[in-house]
Amino acid sequence: MSDDPQSKDAETETAEYASPPCFMHELDPEFRFMPLRSDAWSDVMRWRKAERERLIAERMALEQEQRHARSVRIADKLDAAVGELRGRVVGTYWPFRGEPDLRNWGIGVIERGGRLALPVVIQKGWPLEYRIWAPGDPLERGVWNILVPSRGPAVLPDVVIAPVVGFDEARYRLGYGGGFFDRTLAAMPRKPLTIGVGYTLSRIRTIYPQPHDIPMDAIVTD
Repeated sequence: MSDDPQSKDAETETAEYASPPCFMHELDPEFRFMPLRSDAWSDVMRWRKAERERLIAERMALEQEQRHARSVRIADKLDAAVGELRGRVVGTYWPFRGEPDLRNWGIGVIERGGRLALPVVIQKGWPLEYRIWAPGDPLERGVWNILVPSRGPAVLPDVVIAPVVGFDEARYRLGYGGGFFDRTLAAMPRKPLTIGVGYTLSRIRTIYPQPHDIPMDAIVTD
């Protein structure tokens, strides 16, 4: 994907980053899943932090009308990616910092016989807990001031819709850096269908995935 404008942006960020250029050249997708030196992993984390900040700033710069239109296009594609909804629990999210707003799509899930669950941060370093939620159920402010169900049974979703800060061609997701989604998926007794959602501008060449990173089954964009 070297001809993609977002790839060129990512390459520019790498070239200007403070890490030694020779090291960043070594971080090629072919090294994927190979153990890194501790200092190398530290450089990858700093690079991810810089990319995270850049990508969030880009999506926050979109006009509200643009974000709404892009969210509608993503919602239209989600139906095909998810398939049958009746009887399934769909783990979705409350939009935060310019993420695609899929709340209307979530209401449609309920109307078509599915159930919604929202993630709750229980404690730093722990997996997320998904709680059943429907319009009218009480919400409270959780971590990062995101609205979460104040009560409700914890469930294992059949489908997990995960917002991305960035994503690469191998369907690896760059999140906010807390590791909550990867930790949650790793702890689940059975793997749900995982779908990352984000704007096309969030695409980068690679996130330099590590053994703890879990790829999405699909990425849906506008």
